[in-house]
Amino acid sequence: MTGANRDFDSVAIRRDFPILATQINGKPLVYLDSANTSQKPNIVIDAMSKFMRETYAPINRSAYTLAANATELYEGARNAVAKFINANSSQEIVFTKNATEALNLLVNSWGRANLKTGDVVLLTHMEHHANIVPWQMLQQERGIELRWVPLTSDYQLDLTSLETLLSGVKVFSFTSMSNVLGTINPVEKLCAAAHAAGAIAIVDACQSVPHTHTDVRALGADFLTFSSHKMCGPSGLGVLWGRKELLEAMPPFLGGGNMISDVRLDGFTCAELPAKFEAGTPPIAEVVGLGAAVEFLSSVGMANIRQHEIAMSSYVLDLLTTRFGDDITIHGPRNPELRGATFSFAFRGIHPHDLSQVLDQSNVCVRAGHHCAKPLMKIIGANATARASFYLYNTTADADALADALDSASDIF
Repeated sequence: MTGANRDFDSVAIRRDFPILATQINGKPLVYLDSANTSQKPNIVIDAMSKFMRETYAPINRSAYTLAANATELYEGARNAVAKFINANSSQEIVFTKNATEALNLLVNSWGRANLKTGDVVLLTHMEHHANIVPWQMLQQERGIELRWVPLTSDYQLDLTSLETLLSGVKVFSFTSMSNVLGTINPVEKLCAAAHAAGAIAIVDACQSVPHTHTDVRALGADFLTFSSHKMCGPSGLGVLWGRKELLEAMPPFLGGGNMISDVRLDGFTCAELPAKFEAGTPPIAEVVGLGAAVEFLSSVGMANIRQHEIAMSSYVLDLLTTRFGDDITIHGPRNPELRGATFSFAFRGIHPHDLSQVLDQSNVCVRAGHHCAKPLMKIIGANATARASFYLYNTTADADALADALDSASDIF
């Protein structure tokens, strides 16, 4: 593989993921849907299993040893996440059901407390529905205005009129990397532009945190969200990072146990961060699993993962365009340095869902659909696409298997 990192051994890494040894009908599994959800390494599976066998108990509410041990593991995972993204404090790490809930928390807590009729929120044309619909719901309720950053012809954000678009804006909320195009956005530059205009910056980092080093302090964001299940951790768990002073000023999102310091007949007092935003019994085993995932990714090295994916992107782009020419349309930047290893494509006029089913006959797993980004799909002129997404455990052999399976699809249609 040209430009491959010699210190990175994706073949060895694959052995940490038991599901990748699976065969169906005698054929190996080629998993190319990590932009949707990643597979899980043994360290995550074992950590969750061990916790549930030996240490499972409620956290924060009981004084007995088992509960204290469970709390220590839970909060230890929070500390690991804080270190992983270089947060100022573990108090800035809030666990949610998923990244979608984290974005909804921001819209419903910060948004309702700070936005009124006529206030402006800036989004981009490449956003996931999770960073569109909650703002539209607030628009219907409050009469806020939504503006949009358009795209260039080469699938980048068109920033030529950014200063004008940011005029009078209260919030600029944007993805760090498109789940459809693979485009990597200049997060630090966008955050700085938001602040220069007097706006806060919210970053949907679901597609970038699993694939490259993330330093929230260096990025200059005010809030950042991501999900466990895309970064080798379990599902049912998201992360909201926010600057402490902003989180402290926000009203709670959900009410109930754990998020209070006092409840009276005439009112309540919130608990300190992060408990203020973690009402009810949390996903304890899942948080333990995320802590193990962070340990795993850190041991591999996020810089190594990024370099591997740049090399994979280069290989995939060269392979598919050389082999299929005009028969394949890949939506996204051609420069591997400007994109992640996520490829949405159209192939020889075959409907993406039909294509996905045919590829499945070769055990090649790709996603087909609108990828929760319908506005973007309309802009690129597609109702749906097939999407192949590569991660740290994918090799050039997986890309070759995809190309071979695409050829087989041509024989059927």
